[in-house]
Amino acid sequence: MTAPDHSAVLAGGPRVAGRGDRTLLALGALGVAVAAADTYVVVLALPDMMAGVGLGLEAFHRATPIISGFLLGYIAVLPLVGRLTDLVDRIRVLQWCLALFVVGSVVTALAVEIDVLVGGRFLQGVGGGGLVPATLALVADRWPPDRRGLPLGVVGAVQEVGAVVGPVLGALVLAVWSWRAIFWLGGGVGLALMVAVRLVGGAGGAGRPAARPGAGSSARGTVRGRLSAAVAALSAVLVLLALIAPDRLVTDVVWGAPFVPWSGSGRLLTPIGAAGLALAVVAVALGVPRWWPVLRQADPIGAGLLAVALGGLVLTFAVADPEREVVGPSGYVLLPVSLAAFLLAVWRHRHTANPLIPRGVLRGPVLWSVGVSALVGAALVAVVVDIPVLARLTWSTSYPQAALVLVRFLVAVPLGALAGGWLVHRLRAGVVAGLGLGLAATALAVTSTWGRGSLDQGVWVTLVLAAAGFGLGVAFAPVNAVSLAAVGRSAHGLVSALVVVGRMVGMVVGLATLTAVGLHRYYDTVRALPDQSDVTALVDAGLVQVQTVLAGGALAAAVASVVSVVALRMRHGDPASSGLSIHN
Repeated sequence: MTAPDHSAVLAGGPRVAGRGDRTLLALGALGVAVAAADTYVVVLALPDMMAGVGLGLEAFHRATPIISGFLLGYIAVLPLVGRLTDLVDRIRVLQWCLALFVVGSVVTALAVEIDVLVGGRFLQGVGGGGLVPATLALVADRWPPDRRGLPLGVVGAVQEVGAVVGPVLGALVLAVWSWRAIFWLGGGVGLALMVAVRLVGGAGGAGRPAARPGAGSSARGTVRGRLSAAVAALSAVLVLLALIAPDRLVTDVVWGAPFVPWSGSGRLLTPIGAAGLALAVVAVALGVPRWWPVLRQADPIGAGLLAVALGGLVLTFAVADPEREVVGPSGYVLLPVSLAAFLLAVWRHRHTANPLIPRGVLRGPVLWSVGVSALVGAALVAVVVDIPVLARLTWSTSYPQAALVLVRFLVAVPLGALAGGWLVHRLRAGVVAGLGLGLAATALAVTSTWGRGSLDQGVWVTLVLAAAGFGLGVAFAPVNAVSLAAVGRSAHGLVSALVVVGRMVGMVVGLATLTAVGLHRYYDTVRALPDQSDVTALVDAGLVQVQTVLAGGALAAAVASVVSVVALRMRHGDPASSGLSIHN
């Protein structure tokens, strides 16, 4: 596993970005936007997706893994992907992530069973989530610290654009084709990006050199690698045939036998499906000697423990109905498992020679950046979830109409991200983030006072929601800039992943915490009602819950603002520029 010679870059730090660098940034950012759009595309397509795998609307609870499966893949494996980004050429990791996203898109598009659909969404999450640290690490490699603010703002902006574009594109596709076309389209774009990254990156890149070659560098390893690729290709063909199940083959007296399921109607529980999956295992086994030397440096045991901890946390809260409960049905089992896995991961970190997170990385500016990112996530999710609820309670019972109120906020977030990237070049990063988050906290405090009739003030509502979104967006680039400047090139991918994980965990846990407080106030208000059948009074009690959550979001943004100003300080110069890196 060799890499281009970048000794000049490593010796002198990030060089001045050229045309190829900007093209790679554009491709990586487009991949991030597509993956982000895919996160939200199921908002409108979920009923059709349920019908496509044989679930009726009465079985909605069985469809929650379609959403949580994507989140699980996005968050749980992100630290490992970020670490691999530091051990292998960044461009190669970018291609791997795009490949996983494409495979997940194809599996999702072909799924006729809920388990296969969830598996496809999980693969999409892993690939889509990995694109973020890989792209941010490329920015850190190719732009010096004093010039990387705007590129970081671009990545943050396109990620939020996906939140706006995803549902819109989904609606347009659903108006003409079926829900499966959404994922065929996403897979096609991902494949085109893979080819483009290969062409642009092959012309010369500044990705980090790969780890020391193992068995893959010998002639025997090369043969084994080609054999592994051939077996993987055959596996893909068989699995695709099993998922497609062509009528001409299935109904044939001779060729239909491999498509007959052993149990139920599962297309993978067939001889051809099982053969494809078995060959996939063989392909992985053949590839182990080639990629194990790199994976071993990434601490797969520690990564697995952290994945269990993060996955349990996601499944505990993500599958809960935020209007009725804080913890999902299986949360009381998953939370203890998640805690145990986290404690084991901490023990592993302290005692292993090569931990997943190298010692000395998660402290100082990086730790503060992750904390601020988590608080930003909590503030973001408070608006995204509860502004539509407020609209439905006081303005319109129509879901689309309520969602349109939120668009004013969502459009402003990427604009703020671009502005934050531009301001980082002119002001201290902590000050930029603090000002933006202070604006967001003020705007969210205003929304926490809204009640009946408030949303009728169209211009004022637009200004307040736009200020909240703009302020939160401003914080993205400064937070990433501080964390990247605090470590050497050997940890750029990892810290980028940790910042993203912080924001996602902040969204999941923040929503659960704020909902718990809001529900407590809601039930207290209901119990105090003289007539608990009074619909108007019950709506007012619901408003108390919404206002509480929005006030909590304002508090999170305010705390993040103070922390940013006090603690987010970029060290003078990137450690990479002086040849330093983070090792054990």
